[in-house]
Amino acid sequence: MRGTFQSASVQVAVDSRVPWVSRLIQEACPGAFTHDFTVTHTLQVQVEAERAAFDLGGFELVTRGAWSRAGTVVIENFCSSGFDVMLRCTEERATFTYRWRPPPRVRLASAAAPSTFVLLARAALLQYPVLWWAGVHGRAPLHAAVCTVGSAIPLLAGPGGLGKSALLARELAAGARATCDNVCVANGLTAWGLVEPVWIATGQGRRIAHGHSEMPIKGWVPRLTPDCIVVLRRISDEPFGTRRCDPATAARTLVTGTYMAGELRRYWGAAATLTAATGLGPAHPQVDEVARRFASELPCLEVGVPQKAGPRLADLLGFT
Repeated sequence: MRGTFQSASVQVAVDSRVPWVSRLIQEACPGAFTHDFTVTHTLQVQVEAERAAFDLGGFELVTRGAWSRAGTVVIENFCSSGFDVMLRCTEERATFTYRWRPPPRVRLASAAAPSTFVLLARAALLQYPVLWWAGVHGRAPLHAAVCTVGSAIPLLAGPGGLGKSALLARELAAGARATCDNVCVANGLTAWGLVEPVWIATGQGRRIAHGHSEMPIKGWVPRLTPDCIVVLRRISDEPFGTRRCDPATAARTLVTGTYMAGELRRYWGAAATLTAATGLGPAHPQVDEVARRFASELPCLEVGVPQKAGPRLADLLGFT
């Protein structure tokens, strides 16, 4: 299976020789994957059928389970996914080559919790390489949703579990566009969405954690430029409407929500290892700097989200 897709500002080419991995990759890119392999790309993902370990002759140890040599990196059991990976890169192009070589404990875990394994495999194969490569080129990951609401483009900030996905789903049903439901990369001006299915309680796709199912983001666009930050707060009764939010609070919410996100829990170590081994990208993703730029340049609002399904975000914000 060969094809391309765009995710988090990166054009990605995929060449998979393992059928079950090919199906997983296409499922992870709903509506974005194309079999046109001629599109210009800067990141390539190769999945080999080979099961042998990568040759480590001449490599030097970076950290436990990771080695490097002249711009090439090998990591065993990348992000505990069962895939070994070899990265070859320059400042302009990166190629991640994978081999499925799971230790017994990973093989058992993947059979016992297949939904959890699917999420982990997606992260290791597609999402973390894209996020890291975007970081090499000056963008930082944020755990946020960005969509259109009437004529506005809010960036929704807040930790997981507050109902961002449910609010987004209602806006999408009303004809909105979105670049991300969960994770994006940003430079403090524009947000580029990470391609992945959206999780909702009423979805018809793969069953995932917390009683949710997956569905494609209807109305997905590669990027949006937010014109306000909306900090979400969970409340137990009726929503309190909209009120102004201090920029420092908005920035702190963006940063803390990003570092609390379970979807990124393994990313920080993976990114640090890749950066240490290649010398490319910032030693620490510029999450705080990007959040502060957004908060200093955009109006910041706060809205309460009730426990049970409430009105649309457009109604809460008064945006039409």
